[in-house]
Amino acid sequence: VLAAWQRPYLNVFKHFRVEEWKRSAKEGDVAALTDTRLKGTIYRIRGSNPASSYLQLPRAGTQSLGLTGRYLYLLFRPLPHKHFLVHLDVTTEENQVVRISFSNLFREFKSTATWLQFPFVCGAASEGSARRGAPGAAPADVRWTCLVLDLPSILALYLSRRYSHLRGVKLCSNLLVKNLCTSDLLFEPGVTLAQARLGDLSCRGAAPMPRELAFPVPKGKKWHDLYDYIRY
Repeated sequence: VLAAWQRPYLNVFKHFRVEEWKRSAKEGDVAALTDTRLKGTIYRIRGSNPASSYLQLPRAGTQSLGLTGRYLYLLFRPLPHKHFLVHLDVTTEENQVVRISFSNLFREFKSTATWLQFPFVCGAASEGSARRGAPGAAPADVRWTCLVLDLPSILALYLSRRYSHLRGVKLCSNLLVKNLCTSDLLFEPGVTLAQARLGDLSCRGAAPMPRELAFPVPKGKKWHDLYDYIRY
C-alpha cells in the first residue's frame, strides 16, 4: 500500500528537490535548462560515453528512495544521433537489489539474477528506419517520450521476484529529462478530466496525466501526434 506522502503520485524531482543537488548527485556535463516548448525546467545530460555524465537519485548509493508505486514514469528525450543509458535499482521482497537498465546501446535483451537489460528503440516523428525495431543512435527528429514501467510486472515476468520498492535511479548521457514520477495509477496521456469521466477510465484503473507531469499540447493538436508513449 502506498504511503500517504506518495499518493496519488510522487513527483520525484520536485520531492527530492533535484535542482539543489543536496539529495541528488550529478557527474560530468549535467545542466538545468528552461525549455520554452515544455514550459519548464529540463535537465540535459551529455557526455562522450554514457557513464561519464549522469544525474543520480538518491545522492549516496547506500541510501534508498523507498518509493513503492507500481508504475515509474520517465519523461525524457534521447539526444539526436547519440546513445543514452538509464539504470533503475529496485529492491525485491527478499531484499535483493535488481538493476533494470534500458538503452539504445543494447542490441538485445539480456538478463541475470540481478540485472535486466532492455534494448530501447527510439521513436521518430517520421516513421522511418528507427521504427523497424533496431536499437541504435537516436534519430534526428526523436520525440519527447513518456516511458511507463510496470515494475512489479517486470520483476515477476523476467525473474519471478516480488517487487518491494524503487531504490535508486541513474540517468546517464545522452538525454534530456523533464521529470520522473511514481504512482499506483496508470496515467493516460492526452486525456482530459472531462474525457476521463465520459470514457470512465477509472474502470480500467487509468487516470488522466497530472498537470505537472503532462507535456503541453497546443490548441488544435493531439498528444500522440507530438509525443511518444511507451509502456513496458
